[in-house]
Amino acid sequence: MNAVDTTVPVLEVRNLAKQYPGVRALDGVDFDVRAGEVHCLLGPNGAGKSTLIKCVSGAIEPTEGEILVSGDPLPVGAPAVSLARGVATIYQELDLVEDLTVAESVFLGHEPHRGPLLDREAMRRETTELLRRLDHEGISPRAHVRSLRPAAQQVVSIARALSYRVRLLIMDEPSSILDDHEIETLFGVVRRLTAEGVGVVYISHRLDEIPRIGDRVTVLSDGRTVATGLPADTPHGTLVERMVGRKVDLLYPARPTGGEEVLLEVSGLTRRPDVRDVSFQVRAGEVVGIGGLVGAGRTELLRLIYGLDRRDAGEVRVEGRPLPAGRAARAIDAGLGLAPEDRKSQGLLLDWSLAKNVSLPDLGRFVRAALINGQAERDAVHEQLRVLNTVPDDPDRIVRELSGGNQQKVVLARWLLRRCRVLLLDEPTRGVDVGAKTEIYRLIADLANAGLGVVMVSSELEELAGMCTRVLVMREGELVAEVDGAEATELELLRHAVAPTESTEALEEAP
Repeated sequence: MNAVDTTVPVLEVRNLAKQYPGVRALDGVDFDVRAGEVHCLLGPNGAGKSTLIKCVSGAIEPTEGEILVSGDPLPVGAPAVSLARGVATIYQELDLVEDLTVAESVFLGHEPHRGPLLDREAMRRETTELLRRLDHEGISPRAHVRSLRPAAQQVVSIARALSYRVRLLIMDEPSSILDDHEIETLFGVVRRLTAEGVGVVYISHRLDEIPRIGDRVTVLSDGRTVATGLPADTPHGTLVERMVGRKVDLLYPARPTGGEEVLLEVSGLTRRPDVRDVSFQVRAGEVVGIGGLVGAGRTELLRLIYGLDRRDAGEVRVEGRPLPAGRAARAIDAGLGLAPEDRKSQGLLLDWSLAKNVSLPDLGRFVRAALINGQAERDAVHEQLRVLNTVPDDPDRIVRELSGGNQQKVVLARWLLRRCRVLLLDEPTRGVDVGAKTEIYRLIADLANAGLGVVMVSSELEELAGMCTRVLVMREGELVAEVDGAEATELELLRHAVAPTESTEALEEAP
């Protein structure tokens, strides 16, 4: 696929193991990456992918095994050495400083100097060259990172890696915050790197991306290599079976139908320029999807409903009672629950226990004589975790130790404990594997069937078409369509999501 010498692997991982107290996170992992290839690394949450890449990047020290870079052993537990040897990692949460310029971000930690002073002109000149190499000269080295779209920030992170003369680039869920156009831009950058001989480890839960960008695939499960060297066009069903150890026959549960009782009414909700004159209802027992392209105003709409942001106009009613604007505490009291888009930074306190995270909005029910009844709190939390099949369901465990899918269950458990009536879910399956997705879909359907109203924002149109009673489509801050879930298709939802001035001939020809 690439005109480079692939006879010597740029990375070899041999029998790698990592033991934590009571947990063996890696248990004999083997795989290699050739120069000039994209090697996709797949596996369910908790499979050991993050531990593996942290071992290769030097962030943690493995218990057993060895790591070779271009045939030479890599010292373990030494991030600076890994970088010096050309191993760079771009994590899902980009490690950029938003208040720095692009040039300052690219050379952060290894800035060129002219005597005792920073050589800012050299930084800008070399950053321009790196961006040109990535075919992104349009990004100004003087621009501040916070002013860039997510796709441009990804490019800056890649330029930062190239500034270390990278030979192996590890990318952890690089497309999770990008729209389809931005993903294609990212793929173009990756292809340019592999054409120059850079080896790429590409981690993704989006199986449709694998044949589009990958060369080979390795699958991890329970800390072990269960398959390696698979071709990138391996059928999705086969990859899923390797990941979860069983067939996933039905991805989506039966579609909730909904009842007559109106739980949530949104009328003329406006916050310019993000949300404009939005009105809809949510009934008990239904899942209402909200789709649209990145920037359509979906997340902003949920924040307005919940009261995190002040509205310019409009009204929100829960079970007929109006909610005051910008008062999230009142929304909670009225029976609204929110699972935010970024659960790690916005929805969870990662270094707190499961018990404290779940009970946080309902802590008053466990207070006796000004003291918290810890045992009652843990018992109540444990019951909700058990109902949601959370692994582990130990209330005293720290949230950070759980996989992404189980962290999402902790957020859901919080609102079940609170007995909320309406759940606002923003990207509820982002960053979780296909097995965990199936579980979350079932939980959402079960909650709706139990009489809750669910509003579900998702960037995955297939997910909305498969899960929702109705799908509302947003474009440029407005609701532009409502589609019956039973009749919804990805193509139809996309037609409504794109601007009417854009050509849809390609969509007409899409399969």
